[in-house]
Amino acid sequence: MSLTAPIKIFSGSATRYLAENIAEKYGVDLGKTSLQRFSDGEIQASYDETVRGSHVFIIASTFQPVENLFELLLLIDAAKRASAYKIVAVIPYFGYARQDRKDKPRVSIGAKLVADILTAAGVSRVMTMDLHADQIQGFFNVPVDHLYASSIFVPYIKSLNLENLTIAAPDMGGSKRANAYSSHLGTPVVISHKSRSKANEIGDMKVIGEVKDRNVIIVDDMVDTAGTITKASEIMMQNGARSVRVMCTHAILSGPAYERLENSPITELIVSDTIPLKKECSKITVLPIADIFASTIKSVYNQRSISSNFIF
Repeated sequence: MSLTAPIKIFSGSATRYLAENIAEKYGVDLGKTSLQRFSDGEIQASYDETVRGSHVFIIASTFQPVENLFELLLLIDAAKRASAYKIVAVIPYFGYARQDRKDKPRVSIGAKLVADILTAAGVSRVMTMDLHADQIQGFFNVPVDHLYASSIFVPYIKSLNLENLTIAAPDMGGSKRANAYSSHLGTPVVISHKSRSKANEIGDMKVIGEVKDRNVIIVDDMVDTAGTITKASEIMMQNGARSVRVMCTHAILSGPAYERLENSPITELIVSDTIPLKKECSKITVLPIADIFASTIKSVYNQRSISSNFIF
C-alpha cells in the first residue's frame, strides 16, 4: 500500500524555507497548512487539503524547542485524525538532544521525553540529522533515519585545498566524529579538552595534539553560544596554528554567539541550513541540505536503502 499511497510534504512555520527547498528537490508542491493563534498564544494546526491515505512528511526543526516542537506535535495529531496512512516527522535539528542522560542527580532526560511524546502523538517514523548523541535513536520505538551532514561537508573541505590540514574535536565527546572525518580525509586529529563550571560556560581548556603550522578545522554537531569554539580557536592559534575553521551542522547561535564569532580568530564557520540564521555574518558559510533530505524521503517512500546517502 505504501507504494500507491500519495506522498505529501508539509512544513512547520519556522522551517518553511527548508521545506520548500526539499519539496522542490523532490518534485512536489509543498502542502498547505493553517496555524491559527488565539489571543493568549495557543496554537491550532490544521491541513488545508486532504491527507486521507497519504504518506505525510512533516518538516520541522525544533530549535527554540517548545514552540516549534508543540507545533510539530499538533501537525502530527491533525494528520493522524485526518486518516493519514503514514506520518513521518522530518526533524533536521532535534531539540533537547543535549539532555540524553542523567549527568547529575534528579535531572530529566529531555531527549527521551521528546521521543515518547512524538510516539504518543502518532508519528510512524522519524528522520533527523547529526544527533548530539547517537544513542537517542534507541529512545524511539519507531524507525529512525539518522542522516549525517558529512556528505555536504567533506566535498566543501576538499574544495578549500588546504595544506597541512588537521581535524579537531572541540571536546572529548566529539572525538568520534572528528576521528571519522580525519580517517576519511587522511589527516591528523587533535582534541580540545575542556571543563565546564556550568552549562554554556567554559572553565579550563587544553589542546591534545600538534597544531603548529597546521590549518585546523574543528568539527561539531552544533554551535550554541560559541564559547567552546572561540576558546578552542584562540588556544590553537596561540599554539601556532595557521588558521582555524569550524564546521557544525546546527547553527543555534544564541546569546553572545555572533559577537564572540566576530571577535574570534576563526576564519570561517561552516554550517548547514537546519536552522535559519538570526542575522548575516561575514564569517558564516551556509551549505544547503535539501538534496540529502529529498533523496532520503524518496528512498523511504519507495522502501529503498538510504545507505548510499552516507559518506561514512
